[in-house]
Order: sequence, then C-alpha cells, then structure tokens
Amino acid sequence: MTKASKKVQVGKENGSDRTKAQIRKVQSKEDLKEVEVLAEIIWNEHYTPIIGREQVEYMLQNFQSVPAMEKQIAGGMEYFLIQSGQAAVGYLAFQARKGELFLSKIYLISEFRGRGLGRAGMDFAQAMARERGLSFISLTVNRNNTDSIRAYERLGFVKEGTLVTDIGHGYVMDDFVMRKTL
Repeated sequence: MTKASKKVQVGKENGSDRTKAQIRKVQSKEDLKEVEVLAEIIWNEHYTPIIGREQVEYMLQNFQSVPAMEKQIAGGMEYFLIQSGQAAVGYLAFQARKGELFLSKIYLISEFRGRGLGRAGMDFAQAMARERGLSFISLTVNRNNTDSIRAYERLGFVKEGTLVTDIGHGYVMDDFVMRKTL
C-alpha cells in the first residue's frame, strides 16, 4: 500500500460499529468523475440550505467539475477518495502552502457521517502534513456551517479570523479561517 493509499480502522473504541476506511489518491479522469458525482450529492444535500441552490450549482460547475479539478491538480492540489468497503463515500483535497497544509475540502455523504470516516480523512491529512514536515493544517469553512465548525473545533482547530472571497457571478464565500497546530 502506497503512502497515498491507506486503510484505516475507525469507529467506536469498544470495537462496536467499526468501519474500515480507505483513503485513495485520485489519479485518473474516472476518479475525478467519481469525485464530481460525490460533490453533486454532498453539496446539494449539505450546502443548499446554507448558501442556496443557485450558488451551489455555480460552485459545483466552477470548483468541483472535472475540468475545474484538473486545473486545481495542475496547480498542486491533491484529491483523495474516502471509501467505505468498495464504495466511495466522500473525498478530501489539500495543498502544501507556506509551511502548512491547506485542507481545501473534506466531505462525506450524509449517511456515512458519524462513523469515524471524517476523522480517518482528517488523520490522513495530518499524517501527510507531518510526512512533509508541516506544522499546521488550515482550512476555511462557511460561517453559517455550524455543524462543521463544531466538528473542526472538536478536532482541535481554532478560528483565526474571517475571509470574504468574491468568486464571481455576484457570489462570495463568507468563511472562518481555522487552524490546527500539529
């Protein structure tokens, strides 16, 4: 198993309800199409109530389509699928920037949340940061995404400020910047 593909045992500490997660690097156009399908499911179920359907559609097209992800990868972003058994149930993406790992995305289909898969993805990102000699992980999260903010805080992230980014077409991303020291 390569550094970019790991099986991680996650779940409750007493051994019940354990789920095996596999984190697999996105390496082909077929993998990117799988991420694109997951993004459409996840973003529509999670972000529509927060930012509205029109902005979700705009962001999917401009940031989570295969061509958009190909450009991100060409710029140094790395994408990974999170699998439970043989099924891809989420994904994450990160990039080393200025001595830290910027966690751009970590998403799971709703029915797979609460099973330790998100923590496995975060553990993987932390291991990759340490492997690269990085001391921090940073991320941005929509200021109205309260469930995700609480989850990040439970994982040791702290709010370091706010960031409003014009993404075009009259839309902005209104985020908290969060950071975790490794």
